[in-house]
This record gives sequence, structure tokens and C-alpha cells, in this order.
Amino acid sequence: MAQPFTTLTILPMPLIRDNIDTDQIIPSREMKSTGKTGLADGLFAGWRYTEIGGRKADPNFVLNDSHYADSQIILGGANFGCGSSREHAVWALAEYGFRAVIAPSFAPIFAGNCVRNGILPAVIDADAIAIIAKADGPVTIDLGAQKISIDDNQSWSFAIDEEAKSMLLEGLDAIDLSLKMAEDIATWQEADRAQRPWIYLGAK
Repeated sequence: MAQPFTTLTILPMPLIRDNIDTDQIIPSREMKSTGKTGLADGLFAGWRYTEIGGRKADPNFVLNDSHYADSQIILGGANFGCGSSREHAVWALAEYGFRAVIAPSFAPIFAGNCVRNGILPAVIDADAIAIIAKADGPVTIDLGAQKISIDDNQSWSFAIDEEAKSMLLEGLDAIDLSLKMAEDIATWQEADRAQRPWIYLGAK
């Protein structure tokens, strides 16, 4: 299970570039295991470090700016997470500590991977993102209200389907979501077993 996402107030990190793909989020050379851990150091490695394969921080890249050291929200550009379907990209973001990405649009597979790993992909328009970035102050995301705000007078709504919202609010992955229906599944199986007993021959 992921950490439930309800509300979050924190300074967002601006990385407003269109078409940031999953190989830029986590280069393939940084994917040294099939697990979800050990990936944070490779997050944005091609931009974050001065040399390929090195670990000397590039001071010009925003992830290395101490001003955004505690940020858990990325302000992104259009088509965020495009490219390959590698879930490692989301694992790297999650392990580093990011809980949300706000962008004008997302690659669908990436957005789905975010939800399954406790990261909110929130869509608002580019003009709103520019306003948030220029304010350079805390932003509040309220998932229950589906609202992003920077003060009492400036807020933006975002859409999210009910299943994704439920998964994030409760910290569920796809398996957890299925297990919520365990009683209904068992009832269906018993009825099916009575109608088609031959299907269950040898089953425990």
C-alpha cells in the first residue's frame, strides 16, 4: 500500500518543459534492478549530474537547488511522462519523495503508474502553472475537493476519475482495490461453482 494522499501544502519545484519522457526521468543505465528501491539517485540523472554515470551535481538543475530541497510537488510541462511505459520512472519519483505532479497533460500510461504508486497526476492548464511558478510560494493540493490553490483568491479545479481518486485517498494499489471486493468475488465464485462444478475440479 502507498501512503494515502489527502491534502499537501508545500513549495512546488518548477520543471516546466514539454515532453519530459520516462528516459529523462530515469535513464535506462540507472535501472539496475527490477525493484522499487535504489532508483532515487538516478532520478533525472541526465540533467542532475555534470557527467553521464557520474554523481557530481549540476548546480544549474532545479533538483539541486536548495530552495526546492523539501519539495514534494513538480510543476511540469505538457505530455509529462511520455516515451516508454517503464514504471521505474514513477518508482524513482516516489522514492525521492514526490507526491504529485501538476502538468497540462500526461502520457496515459505514466499517469496510471502514478496513481498505482501513490503519486497524484493533476491536470491544470499551462497559464495556471505559470502563475503558480511565478508566485514561488507554497501550493495546496486538496484531493478531496479536487482543488489546487496558492492563496485564498487563486485556485484551480482538476478532474480525476473516481477509481483513481479512491486509490490515492486510501493509499491503495490495484491489488488492494480488488481485495476491497473480496466478499463479492467469493459470492460470485460460490455461485459459479454451483453452476459449473467441472471448472473447479482439482481446485482447493
